Amino acid sequence: KATKVCCNFPETLAHVPEDKAVLTGTPIRAELLSGDADRAFALCNFTDSAKPTLLVVGGSSGSRAINTAIRDLLPELIKNYNVIHLCGKGNVDTSLNAIAGYAQFEYANEELADLFALSSLVISRAGANAICELLALHKPNLLIPLSANASRGDQILNARSFERQGYSVVLEEEELNHDVLLKAITDLYQNRETYIQAMKNSPQQNSIDTIIDLIESVARH
Repeated sequence: KATKVCCNFPETLAHVPEDKAVLTGTPIRAELLSGDADRAFALCNFTDSAKPTLLVVGGSSGSRAINTAIRDLLPELIKNYNVIHLCGKGNVDTSLNAIAGYAQFEYANEELADLFALSSLVISRAGANAICELLALHKPNLLIPLSANASRGDQILNARSFERQGYSVVLEEEELNHDVLLKAITDLYQNRETYIQAMKNSPQQNSIDTIIDLIESVARH
């Protein structure tokens, strides 16, 4: 029945009639594009502005696997990064509050744009909205999708699509350990410009403008 079908991932195009499928990407909240890095730096009580910032996002309820892996690695991470950890409701570890260069929050609302603005790298789950925000913001990212055992497998498909397109590094949750995670973060930071350029060149940019233009074009006919 549809005249055109807006698609988020290039893999979807093969499952929609060729004359109807349009790769638009997903619209994101415009306010995420106007964060203030200085405000985030102050919020987190960081003191070393020379260090890049690593933002860890485990989803609204947090991720035990990601939280544990990051905290186990913390002594190594804070040597080279400021770390912002969104760990989920009830998951703040108060014993870590005094560690310089580490800031933990249950979640972020209006502060999220500022935290993104400060971040040089992001570790995230692979929900479609979350990774499209990373794409729009051109944030080099390490995706740790929900395992197939804990989900319908959509996050794994999302993550692998972004990996194929050169936007993301992917680690399966079952692969998480100290050495593997540290190497993935180090490699991502060293090669960050490659990922930034791939995202800047993505056809899934400016989704709102693309979709509005498509609506207006279809309406005229």
